[in-house]
Amino acid sequence: MNINFNKNNDGLVPVIIQDNETKNVLMLGFMNEEAYQKTVDSQKVTFYSRTKQRLWTKGEESGNFLNVVNIQNDCDQDTLLIKVKPVGPTCHKGSDTCWDEENNMTFGFLSHLEDTIQHRKENKNDEKSYVASLFRKGMNKIAQKVGEEAVEVVIEAKDDNDDLFLNESADLLFHYLILLQAKGYKLNDIVNVLKAREK
Repeated sequence: MNINFNKNNDGLVPVIIQDNETKNVLMLGFMNEEAYQKTVDSQKVTFYSRTKQRLWTKGEESGNFLNVVNIQNDCDQDTLLIKVKPVGPTCHKGSDTCWDEENNMTFGFLSHLEDTIQHRKENKNDEKSYVASLFRKGMNKIAQKVGEEAVEVVIEAKDDNDDLFLNESADLLFHYLILLQAKGYKLNDIVNVLKAREK
């Protein structure tokens, strides 16, 4: 990997630390060439401390190491992205990230959709909401809708109309997310089950 440590006068490059699993940014630090090499050799993130003027391995005192999964260089070869498996909280203040937020996995738009479904569940009396109406009708109706949508996906999978197949797949996923919340679960719970099965 060709890293341009000479671009800045101090010989340092910024390093973005990202959780390999959740994809959340945990912190920002700096490395010189020696810190980078120690990181590669030890597979634990080592920074150059600008305040202490020395190398420091994250977790050397707390035990909260950042175990390296992958190191990437940006297009200008002067910024690193290091994907890690964190051991414990990352921030010295005890939080998961240096932005004082929990390091939870999110699923982009699907997480937004889950939040919307939860809001509808909590406001079941909203007469204009289809989701709220399903929660009012109860578990049997919600489960029935998932079954109906699953059958429609199977039917469309056997045909050649991609648009219909994708639309029915979206309907199935949408109703499945409703069913999950009706049972008191979310996507993260399913991901945990799948992770436990991984060999």
